[in-house]
Amino acid sequence: MSERAALHIKGPVLAGPQDVRDGLWVLGGRISYDRPTGVRDVTVVEGWALPGLVDAHCHVGLDAHGAVDEETSEKQALTDREAGTLLIRDAGSPADTRWIDGREDLPRIIRAGRHIARTRRYIRNYAHEIEPADLVEYVAREARRGDGWVKLVGDWLDRGTGDLGACWPRAEVQAAIEEAHRLGARVTAHCFAEDSLEDLVRAGIDCVEHATGLTEATIPLFAERGVAIVPTLVNIATFPALADGGEAKFPRWADHMRRLHERRYDTVRSAYDAGIPVYAGTDAGGSLAHGLVAQEVQELVAAGLPVTAALSAASWGAREWLGRPGLEEGEPADLVVYEADPRADPRVLSAPRRIVLRGRVVG
Repeated sequence: MSERAALHIKGPVLAGPQDVRDGLWVLGGRISYDRPTGVRDVTVVEGWALPGLVDAHCHVGLDAHGAVDEETSEKQALTDREAGTLLIRDAGSPADTRWIDGREDLPRIIRAGRHIARTRRYIRNYAHEIEPADLVEYVAREARRGDGWVKLVGDWLDRGTGDLGACWPRAEVQAAIEEAHRLGARVTAHCFAEDSLEDLVRAGIDCVEHATGLTEATIPLFAERGVAIVPTLVNIATFPALADGGEAKFPRWADHMRRLHERRYDTVRSAYDAGIPVYAGTDAGGSLAHGLVAQEVQELVAAGLPVTAALSAASWGAREWLGRPGLEEGEPADLVVYEADPRADPRVLSAPRRIVLRGRVVG
């Protein structure tokens, strides 16, 4: 779009949970709420506008077998974009996706570097697999490589016990988190089970992914310390199938996974009611498809979050949490336009009318 051309979003602009504005303009790729002068060419898009959606747990550059090539990574990013996801927190990938930053047509990515896991305690080809004595070193390495986040694997199947088990001793994980914070990075961790959570929170963790193991004992601790969760409910929906596949070899683990699945909605609602920050993430990549952010918002509503809170988890609130702008004056125009008000029916998120990325209509 030339400097003499403008894009006019004609309709309600949901700039925040209580901030509804009457249209906006895009000039030179940036947002204005004042009608520009001297513009010869105006493109009008009608509908309800939201900030570009956020998938706060997504893996671009990863499939079920590990790192993928650039062509596959591009397809993943485009699939997310077509679903309205214009900001991704990539919660761990062995692939180098920095080249995406130079593409004006692909979502913006905030990277957490590569997963850091205990030896033989995670999916093959995904993570640095190390022992606790090396944790500080590897956390420092990924803090320097990432975009302000580091991703740990907090628990996984322990073949010795046949059930989920915590991966890191308290002292080592606390030292590692302190080092990440010293380097200006926040730390998150994959956690399914109950017994990994208290040590991680007391060690200073900033966020927990999945968090299916939250209980009446740990929910107040999360709330007190402001530790966020990204429940990835569209991923948790796969637990019964995973349990069926592993039951013959690991029956304790399979039973545990089913129980975590059965109480997933109660867990998320209890966390939200306690004041724990909740954000939307799909866990796309690996074995799960990209482009599911609208489905995740609907899952949060099914769990009992108010619709506005579920929308915030994938838009205004998530952007603020990640330190990225929304629909403020002068900011880059990353937004999605829908036919109807998503506050009235979040299912409209599944069908964007127009997608505007860096001020350009891309979908």
